[in-house]
Amino acid sequence: MTWRARFLWNWNECAATLETAPSDLPRPPACARLPRVTPPPHWRDRGTPDMPAWLLTCSLPARSPAGASRAGCRFHSSASEFRVDASRYLFNSPRSRNPKPTLPYSPTSPALRRDRSRLRVQATPPPSAPAGAMGSTAREAEVARADFPDGFVFGVATSAYQIEGARREGGKGDSIWDVFTEDKERVLDRSNGDIAVDHYHRYKEDIELMASLGFGAYRFSISWARIFPDGLGEKVNEQGVAFYNDLINFMIAKGIEPYATLYHWDLPNNLQKTLGGWISEKIVDYFALYAEACFANFGDRVKRWITINEPLQTAVNGYGIGVFAPGGCEGETARCYLAAHHQILAHAAAVDVYRRKFKAAQGGEVGLVVDCEWAEPFSEKAEDQIAAQRRIDFQLGWYLDPIYFGDYPESMRERLGSDLPTFSEKDKEFIRNKIDFVGMNHYTSRFIAHHQNPEDIYFYQVQQVERIEKWNTGEKIGERAASEWLFIVPWGLHKLLNYVAKKYDNPAIYVTENGMDEEDDQSATLEQVLNDTTRVGYFKGYLASVAQAIKDGVDVRGYFAWSFLDNFEWAMGYTKRFGIVYVDYKNGLSRHPKASALWFSRFLKGEAAENKADTN
Repeated sequence: MTWRARFLWNWNECAATLETAPSDLPRPPACARLPRVTPPPHWRDRGTPDMPAWLLTCSLPARSPAGASRAGCRFHSSASEFRVDASRYLFNSPRSRNPKPTLPYSPTSPALRRDRSRLRVQATPPPSAPAGAMGSTAREAEVARADFPDGFVFGVATSAYQIEGARREGGKGDSIWDVFTEDKERVLDRSNGDIAVDHYHRYKEDIELMASLGFGAYRFSISWARIFPDGLGEKVNEQGVAFYNDLINFMIAKGIEPYATLYHWDLPNNLQKTLGGWISEKIVDYFALYAEACFANFGDRVKRWITINEPLQTAVNGYGIGVFAPGGCEGETARCYLAAHHQILAHAAAVDVYRRKFKAAQGGEVGLVVDCEWAEPFSEKAEDQIAAQRRIDFQLGWYLDPIYFGDYPESMRERLGSDLPTFSEKDKEFIRNKIDFVGMNHYTSRFIAHHQNPEDIYFYQVQQVERIEKWNTGEKIGERAASEWLFIVPWGLHKLLNYVAKKYDNPAIYVTENGMDEEDDQSATLEQVLNDTTRVGYFKGYLASVAQAIKDGVDVRGYFAWSFLDNFEWAMGYTKRFGIVYVDYKNGLSRHPKASALWFSRFLKGEAAENKADTN
C-alpha cells in the first residue's frame, strides 16, 4: 500500500503545506534538525522561498523492534530525484510537548581518576543562566597561558579535503567527496574542494604563518586517495608520500609538532564504488593496509596519530541521512550503525598494526577523535536526567564504550534492537583498550529532555530526546554563531571533559577541534571581517573551561583550534568561515590573520590581549 501526497515547501518557515494526502500521513521534516548540517541543500530552492511541489510516495510503515515507524519514500522535484528511508525523515504522530519548565540541573560528577585525590565535585548550577552563558555577550572569562601546565600543547587543525585542493595533481585518486560534489545541488553554494584554499601549493606559507603566531602543533589529515589512489593498498603513490614528507619536514623545521589524522571523511571513491565503503566489512582490512603505509612512511617523525575523525558524522550524515558523502539514502536505517561498527573495527585494526610493528621503534601513540555536544538535563525529573545520559550514549558511548568496555551502551541496544550490530567475543577482545588517547571535538551544548515521540529525524526519534536551546527563563543557552546548531556555551566543555574522565577512568584527552563560524559576508570590508571579536570571546570562554577541567584533575594534554584557515565547510561550501585566518576567495586566496589569530599569538606568548586585527 502506498500514500501519494503533494507538499508545498515554505523555506522561510521550515514547513510544508499538505495539499493532498491521507489524514494520518506524517508531516515532512523540519529543515534545521540535521546534526551539524543546516539546512540540507537537497531541500532548498534558491529562487523562491517556496519549494516546487514535491511528490511523495510512501509505503505503509511497519513497526520496528523499538516501535518507531518505518516507511520507504521517494521524493521528486524538478531539480533532483533521490530515495530516502523515511524512518529518518518522517515523524510519528506528533504530540505537543509543553513541559512545565523546572530549574536546569546538572548531576554531580566526582570524576573517577587514576589520581582521585585531585578531583573536585561538580556543583549543581545556579537557578538561572550562569555568568558567561551567552558567550561574548556576557562577562568574558579571563584565561592566560599560565593557567595551563608546562608541556600543554596548543595547536590548530584542518583537514585534507577542506584545504588542499589539487584534485588531479600528484597522482591523487578521487575521494567520495570529489564525486559527491560533482552534483552541484548537494552543496549550498554549489562549490567543491577541487582547489579549496590551495594548501597543496601554499603549505610553506601556511606553516610559516602558523609558526609566527606561536602555535606548537598542527593537526592535519592525510588524504587516503593521495597515498593509495584506488584505496586498495597494492601500490603506494610516491608523489603523495613525497608531498606529506615535505609538509611534515617543513613543520618540524619550523618548530611545529605534527598530529596526523588518517581519515577525515575522504574515502577513496573506488572503495565506495566497488565495496560499498564503510558498510562492507572488507573496509577494515583496507584501512589497516593504508594505516600501515602511513606509519611506515611518516612514523619516524609523527608521534601522535588519529585513526578516524568523528565517525558519527560519517555514519549518520554520510550513510544514514545522506547529506554528506557518499550521499546514498537508499538502504535500511541499519546502514549507519553498520558503517559505525566497521569504523570501530578499522580503528582497532590500525592501532593493532601500530603496536605490533611500529610502537617499539617509533614510540608514538594512536587515538580516536569523537565529537559530542554536551547534553545538560532540562530539569531534575528522572526522565530528563536519563534522557541526557542517553543522548551522550548515542554520541560518545557509541564509539568509546566498545573500546573501553567491550560493547555498545545498553540504551542503544534497547532502542535499536537488530539494527545495532553485535561484536563477536573475538571482536570484543580485539577492540578492547585499543586507544592511547581520546580526541574530543566539541563545539556546543544543548538542554535535553525526554520526549516519547520527538518531531525529528530517525536518529533522534529513536533516542526519545528533545534538544532544547533555551533556559527555562526563555533565554538562549548561548549566543548563536553562523550555523544554526552552534551556540556558544563554554561551561558545556568543562562538564564534558569531567564526564569523560569519570566514565572512562581519566584517559589522556586532547581537545582536537573547538571553534565557531561566521557567515561569509561579501559586502563587508577586510577590516570588518578580520575583527572577529565574538570568536575571541568564544576561545577565551572555552579555554577557561579546559583550564578548569585540568584543575579538577582531568588529564587534558592539548587543545587545537578549528580551524586555522577559512575553508570548504562540507555541505555549506564556502558560506561559513571557521578560520582564525581569513582567506580572500576573490583575491588570489590571500591569507590575513584575524583578531582571533592575533589574540592567540599574544595569549601563547603570555602577553596582555587586545582584540584587534592587523589589516595590512
